[in-house]
Amino acid sequence: MSKLNELSIAEASKKLAAGEITSVQLTEACLKEIEKRNPSLNAFLEVFADAREQAAKADARRAAGESHPLLGIPLAVKDNILIEGRKASAASKILENYVAAYDATVIKKLKEAGAVFLGRTNMDEFAHGGSTENSAYGPTKNPHDESRVPGGSSGGSAAAVAANLAPGALGTDTGGSVREPASFCGVVGLKPTYGAASRSGLIAMGSSLDQAGPLARTVEDAEMLFSAIRGKDPFDGTSIDASLYPARTAKKKIGVPRHLLEKGVDPDVVEKFNGALALLAKKGYEIVDVGLPSAGLALAVYYVIMPAEVSTNLARFDGVRYGLSLKGKNLFDDYAATRGEGFGAEARRRIMLGTYVLSAGYYDAYFGKAARAREILRKEYEAVLLGVDAIATPTAPSPAPKLGEKADPLSMYLLDVFTVTANLTGNPAISIPMGTVERDGKQLPVGIQLIAAHGDEAALFSAGKLLQYA
Repeated sequence: MSKLNELSIAEASKKLAAGEITSVQLTEACLKEIEKRNPSLNAFLEVFADAREQAAKADARRAAGESHPLLGIPLAVKDNILIEGRKASAASKILENYVAAYDATVIKKLKEAGAVFLGRTNMDEFAHGGSTENSAYGPTKNPHDESRVPGGSSGGSAAAVAANLAPGALGTDTGGSVREPASFCGVVGLKPTYGAASRSGLIAMGSSLDQAGPLARTVEDAEMLFSAIRGKDPFDGTSIDASLYPARTAKKKIGVPRHLLEKGVDPDVVEKFNGALALLAKKGYEIVDVGLPSAGLALAVYYVIMPAEVSTNLARFDGVRYGLSLKGKNLFDDYAATRGEGFGAEARRRIMLGTYVLSAGYYDAYFGKAARAREILRKEYEAVLLGVDAIATPTAPSPAPKLGEKADPLSMYLLDVFTVTANLTGNPAISIPMGTVERDGKQLPVGIQLIAAHGDEAALFSAGKLLQYA
């Protein structure tokens, strides 16, 4: 039973259905591994005391005749996804003791499916960052090399899956926050089509960019989790039915924008990427070069639009309605003390940048221009995806950097160069492990990213399974 925590979701689901194991045994194996490794990794901010009780209830449901694939499967949940009656701090001091009053829709769906929630995972504060170093509760460490970051902002969830603390996890992705840590930790991470999974109950960062998505050990597991959380939700007006976008016929073609790989990408990452493309070609895909002339602007566009939405969404944390509340000499001092003490440096940086680009004198010069460029990007990707099943790039230009290595914010932002576009355009995207590269004598994972047409997650799963099981 000591290896139960290493099972994939699909493997565990089959064993549970066959009566070979129980959810209590599976959950116990995960909890033991968490007890052993989490003090060092800091992947979980809190392990739920009732995890075993949840598992026992799942076993009782199965005994009563229920048979959902996720019934009794233990999962980790990012700290910005609300679970009724539990703390949800978004890894920030300003929400340190906030207790969720309701379930996020994705949580409600997983509860209906019978999943067991192990605990809440560490993240960059309010999802601001790509390393999990911006957490108010200390950084998470990469299980492959604890001197390195796990990526972010869903770094705790990715590390939990990679370290066999949980067979799967939920994260959120605003500019690569599921896919980048998936790449750095050697797991699978999916950002669904915008609206495919409800945002109700997610602590908002960028409302036109955010999506909840799964992290798992296999493509099949990611598909199982996505199937459980997807669907239209009356509590989220931007959510969509699976039938909104017409079904596509597979073309067996992968497009590669090679002009984006000409500088800034580590040579051994490019080598692994070319190897993954060769494998897809061997499996029957035609690899074609594609042009995306505006893709080089995506990072600049993202770092105007995202902070603008951050400054708006974080305005609600004022010390009056909920969360941290510090008192000053007057109302303005209350606001200043609460927000100055409650928000970390990166959150304050993005609030100031966003407020600036939305200000009367600069709105058209920055935000208006970025919004127009975003629409051009969307049309370019839409046009290219008419002729291919997916667009492929490395997920990140390098393997995981060392803790503290990217202290300069701009160098950290550059890690998002390949991932932000799918959030700007709303396309689904997945990161799949493509091998390892050596740094300082350690083998570090790197991932390949595939971006598909709106609503065509199936194309990502089809190609991804070929890569994974080669």
